[in-house]
Amino acid sequence: MKELKIGNGMITASEIALGVMRIADCEKKEASRLISAAIDEGIDFFDNAAVYEDGKCEEIFGQIVSETAGLREKMIIQTKCGILPSSFDSSKEHILSSVENSLKRLKTDYIDILLLHRPDALVEPGEVADAFDLLHSSGKVRYFGVSNHNSMQIELLSRYCNQRIMVNQLQLSIAHTAMIDAGLNVNMKNPPAVDRDGSIMDYCRLNDITIQAWSPFRISYDKEVFMGHSDYRRLDKKLDEIAKSKGTSASAIVIAWILRHPAGIQAIVGTMNANRLKEICKGSAVKLTREEWYGIYMAAGNELP
Repeated sequence: MKELKIGNGMITASEIALGVMRIADCEKKEASRLISAAIDEGIDFFDNAAVYEDGKCEEIFGQIVSETAGLREKMIIQTKCGILPSSFDSSKEHILSSVENSLKRLKTDYIDILLLHRPDALVEPGEVADAFDLLHSSGKVRYFGVSNHNSMQIELLSRYCNQRIMVNQLQLSIAHTAMIDAGLNVNMKNPPAVDRDGSIMDYCRLNDITIQAWSPFRISYDKEVFMGHSDYRRLDKKLDEIAKSKGTSASAIVIAWILRHPAGIQAIVGTMNANRLKEICKGSAVKLTREEWYGIYMAAGNELP
């Protein structure tokens, strides 16, 4: 497994991370096998969130990790806060209480990276800054980031925060490429030219913020995976063709496509199947050519200007 530098390089981690949003659906034995398989494949980065099954995912993950001496120290654990059942909350009070609860569920003394899960329309950046400072000075959180934020939202936080924004977790897959489309279709009138997020990819690259790609196999947040979908038969054919030429699986090529981007993107994969995870991890060893990368992009239905 190849590694990458997170943010300004203070952390080095596996370029593929395991997201455990669905670990509550697994039997404990199955979940333990999954985590062991991830570690065997070289994954040392695990992504969680307080909102996942109302904390149950953190609790299950924490139980499994605590049962093996020394395992916690081999991991980079990331979790997120800020999503409530019917609102978002980035207040100082909520951030601090959420972290305390996450620490208990995860059975750990510290969280490596804490993300604000989604933008809060009522955000008071000074409160976020105070919370981050307290968490950092107490040793409860080492590094900080955001999820699903645009460039100006990060700029606003950065103006107040002493702690650097190291990560921005954004949805990216071959079938969900808005942040790439806008950069290719500059000064055009076609729909892909719409800049939906303030040139977030370029912004993150300029500011040493690592983009974490979530749902790398899905069409969109509320839709199924694109592999095997009737709307993406051309893409399936292209993935299979390239996979065959490289002696690997289509799943590995999907991840290789994300990792090929020079932004140094970290892929967050959410499979709960240990065997499938092993196939996906092979993507770390695959290097796509420019022709292959663009061929996959266009096979998903995108056009170059």
